Amino acid sequence: MAVAQLKPAAARDGSDWRDDLFAVIKARSFRRGRFTLASGRESELYFNMKPTMMDPRGACLAARAMLDQIHEEKADFAGGLALGAVPTLGAVAALGWLEGRPIPTFFVRQKAKDHGTRETIEGLGPDDSLVGKRVVVVDDVATTGGSILLAIEAARAAGAIVEVGLVIVDREEGAEALLRERDVRLRSIFRAGAFL
Repeated sequence: MAVAQLKPAAARDGSDWRDDLFAVIKARSFRRGRFTLASGRESELYFNMKPTMMDPRGACLAARAMLDQIHEEKADFAGGLALGAVPTLGAVAALGWLEGRPIPTFFVRQKAKDHGTRETIEGLGPDDSLVGKRVVVVDDVATTGGSILLAIEAARAAGAIVEVGLVIVDREEGAEALLRERDVRLRSIFRAGAFL
């Protein structure tokens, strides 16, 4: 039943699903007030994307937006830093498989596990390798770009080619410039200003 419900949304033209995703984010994830961000900065705007990514419709629409751009970049893998990227990556992996255009995903731990395989990069199978693979690093929101940069550095250390970062919302507070210094283009589905 879920797949049948997914097909009409997936078949609609870009403007419809983009408008739908914007509405979900605005209703579930966008807040105004006084907030301290992960970067330590103060802001009157806040995007908590978890309510969007944990909503069935929001997750599907965000995955649709991300999957299209990941495929435009001809990526072999998509990955990102835990925790912000994980819900998005799971939705991208599922939707890609359902649509017959799968993209394998992985996430980067901020610190290697102290047990088991002691991996920093999670989600790769025993025969998977990032060496020489094109990777798009994703995140839910970009502010300064620090979280995206951590994932890029880990993927590059594993041998990946990373030239693109992709976020649902770019807060337009320095991430694009920081990533450009590291030879990475930042793409976004939306910019924060659109929500004002």
